[in-house]
Amino acid sequence: MTSTVNRTCKRGLSGLIAAALALCGGAAPSLAQESFDALVQRMQQEKPTFAARHKSLLAERYDLTDRPAPGVTMSRGKPVQAGVRVKLPAGTTWDALAGMTPEEIKSKSLWPAGFYPLPHPHHEAGGMVFPQPQIDAIKKQDGRDLTRFDLDFDLPQHMLPEFPAPIYLTTRPDLGDVSKGQLVTLTNFRDIFGDGEQILNSKQLEGLRLLVTPFPQQQFNATHDRRSLAPSQGVACFDCHANGHTNAATHTVGDIRPNEHRHRIDTPTLRGVNVQRLFGSQRALKTVEDFTEFEQRGAYFDGDIITAAKKGVNPLERGSQVHFMAEFQELLDFPPAPKLDVFGRLDPAKASESELRGETVFFEKGKCAVCHVPPYYTDNLMHNLRTERFFTEKMINGRLASADGPIKTFPLRGIKDSPPYLHDDRLMTLEDTVEFFNVVTALKLTAAEKTDLVAFLRTL
Repeated sequence: MTSTVNRTCKRGLSGLIAAALALCGGAAPSLAQESFDALVQRMQQEKPTFAARHKSLLAERYDLTDRPAPGVTMSRGKPVQAGVRVKLPAGTTWDALAGMTPEEIKSKSLWPAGFYPLPHPHHEAGGMVFPQPQIDAIKKQDGRDLTRFDLDFDLPQHMLPEFPAPIYLTTRPDLGDVSKGQLVTLTNFRDIFGDGEQILNSKQLEGLRLLVTPFPQQQFNATHDRRSLAPSQGVACFDCHANGHTNAATHTVGDIRPNEHRHRIDTPTLRGVNVQRLFGSQRALKTVEDFTEFEQRGAYFDGDIITAAKKGVNPLERGSQVHFMAEFQELLDFPPAPKLDVFGRLDPAKASESELRGETVFFEKGKCAVCHVPPYYTDNLMHNLRTERFFTEKMINGRLASADGPIKTFPLRGIKDSPPYLHDDRLMTLEDTVEFFNVVTALKLTAAEKTDLVAFLRTL
């Protein structure tokens, strides 16, 4: 170490900084700051190359055609996509794959491409990126532009949750969808919740106001290294968790280094957050209050606390603001599930034969209920699937496919409303998810059992 630093002294202070950072695994900062105009020009020139790279990856992995399941819709009527969309390696079948050991799959390189971690649309750049309907709605309603000049969202709209999603409240189940088909933003939240019927009390209304208020964020702010063309007020919590649900906006976790190990984030729904006890990508946060405060201080800035101050971090006041925001989030309910009884099990008088058979698979041969416990179908724990048993570590578009580590058991209530699936969006449909777990947990389900299991999942 001494000899390395001594050699760089001949190159002056800049060399010393570079060597010190290299020894710590970092990169030297640019001594000549790139102008904003130059940044925009460079990134717009690079954009088509990275977009083509990612489009090629998606085409290799998935069938992304629009093929809805007949008669199956989300809560407000958007068709649910059907069928296995992950492409199999040539010369094999799902049954053959499920019959192999992890060692066989690894040695023969038969792990399906769609089962590897899914990279961010531009993994090296990372950061928040929003689906076009959210961008269009926010621009129209609030006058903010969530467009990034360096990259676009990657998945087709028919694969995403319905937009805008309905809002159900634990305190007012009699009202059904209180959003009345509108995207709740800073412009209209008081008209929807504050006047007339007074759906919320004053604390809850203030919490909602903060959830739809934009605050500076790593890619959307007023600094010259932002990723929006115009200086930005920032991003609101409900820009990703649209209407307290999810619009499938994606990001990369800010709590892992180096960058190639950072996971793409599937924005989870906030429905049913009142029954959950683990939050954050590493599940290190134990309350929704912890998570709300952490998002503003850390996750909004990709975990970079140095640049957070420069970009305008907004520390929330724990005793009032954080509490008010959490109180509203705790009101967000799962969508109605008319075929379930009060224990979260199927009512035989309302369910089809296929759904009832699927419930039996779920609780018995499928072993799904080991982690997904009724009535909300979660155990509030983390589990390590150890998928690295099935493949050799490799780099995929800037994302190192390696061990995922423990992942949280997400509630399955309302699951048909929340595609794509798994913690990084790698599985497009419920059928993909069933095939994934059939291989990973060696269930050896038959084709009929898989069909019935999907039918049951759609009732939750």
